[in-house]
Amino acid sequence: MAIKKFRPITPARRFLSVVDSSDITSKPTVRSLLVRVKAAAGRNNNGRITSRHKEAGAKKLYRIIDFKRNKFGIEGTVSTVEYDPYRNCRICLVTYLDGDKRYIIQPSGLKVGDKVQAAEAGLDILPGNAMNLMNIPVGTMVHNIELKPGKGGQVARSAGGYAQIMGREDKYVIVRLPSGEMRKILGVCMATVGVVGNEDFINMVVGKAGRSRHLGIRPQTRGSAMNPIDHPHGGGEGKTNSGRHPVTPWGMPTKGYKTRKKKASDKLIISRRKK
Repeated sequence: MAIKKFRPITPARRFLSVVDSSDITSKPTVRSLLVRVKAAAGRNNNGRITSRHKEAGAKKLYRIIDFKRNKFGIEGTVSTVEYDPYRNCRICLVTYLDGDKRYIIQPSGLKVGDKVQAAEAGLDILPGNAMNLMNIPVGTMVHNIELKPGKGGQVARSAGGYAQIMGREDKYVIVRLPSGEMRKILGVCMATVGVVGNEDFINMVVGKAGRSRHLGIRPQTRGSAMNPIDHPHGGGEGKTNSGRHPVTPWGMPTKGYKTRKKKASDKLIISRRKK
């Protein structure tokens, strides 16, 4: 895949770029795997905005993804590679020998016609195969990693994302996460071999405001452009610095301030993420 650029026939087109879609082979064909998700648009059950700068965006259907990879011992064939409006990577429709069809995240290099399988152990180290972490060799790149056995993959699921298995310790496997954090994860947790595809997504330039709105992102106003009543950085004659360290509208420090509370998982973290 590559980044596609355009002739600057309008100001918006000058810097706008998109990811080449030549790898997509089909539109959605299995209606039972598509569901309508009501857009929360950053609002809670009272209708109050709890997460700013969000909106519904373009109308879309959610694709039900098999994050658990719990169909053990049955080989599947990749039928299609599809676009997913809810994530930045591609998804694959896998047809299993018993007739079942499921979506999985597309690892880099997985094409239509390739075989994938899930098992606790004993599979080849090929993109798309899923096994328990303790049965995957040290040094292997993996994605879609469970943190709790049977819950489904929660880590390394976005475009170009991967974690690396660094070692083993008792019932745990030491994994280096995409953030650089070194962490212990139970060896019975499932993970999928390979790196998530569509790696070029990070190089895409949105290019214009309207495209952000289609993605469900509303505009942000700088605190320094507000009045003092609206933001701690507001007010002053002309352009001025805030005279203090950057904070949120509610006064919470924003850069480098640790907000993580003590968790049971603290003992599983070997080294924190790199800044």
